Amino acid sequence: MIRTPPAVSLYHRFENDLFGGVLERVQGRQAVVLPRTPEQRVELVKAGGFIVPERAIDAQSLIAYADLMVSAGGTMNREAVALGTPVWTTFEGRLGAVDERLIAEGRMQKLTDPAEVDLRKRDGGPQSERVPRDPRVFFDLLDCSR
Repeated sequence: MIRTPPAVSLYHRFENDLFGGVLERVQGRQAVVLPRTPEQRVELVKAGGFIVPERAIDAQSLIAYADLMVSAGGTMNREAVALGTPVWTTFEGRLGAVDERLIAEGRMQKLTDPAEVDLRKRDGGPQSERVPRDPRVFFDLLDCSR
C-alpha cells in the first residue's frame, strides 16, 4: 500500500523525488495507491499499473493486510507499525519524536532509496492472527515505551 506525499500540507511544502522512484518500483504490481488530491488521482490512473480506489475505503484493514506500507504521512505509518505491517517513511522534513523512536527501534524504516523497499510477501500478519480493533489493544500495540 502506498500513500502519496502530503504535497498540499503546510508541513510538507517541497517535492519528494524519492516517492516517484517508489511508484516506478511498484508500478504493475498489486499496488494500492491512496492519493490525497483529485489531481494526484488523475495522474495515477493516467499512468496505469496501480489500484487507485474510486472512493473512501477502510484503510486500516487495508494496512493490516498489506505486505508493506510506504507513506510520507505520520498517522498511517504509525497505524502500520501498530498493526505489524512493514513500513517505510518518505517524509523529508523534521521527523516527529514518535517517528524518530519507531525508526530507532527498527519498527519503521526511513527510506533513502526506492530499491530498499522489500517487495516480497510478508510472513504471518492478520491472515494468521487477527488483530482486534479494541482501541486499548491498538494503543498497547503502538506502545512506544519499549
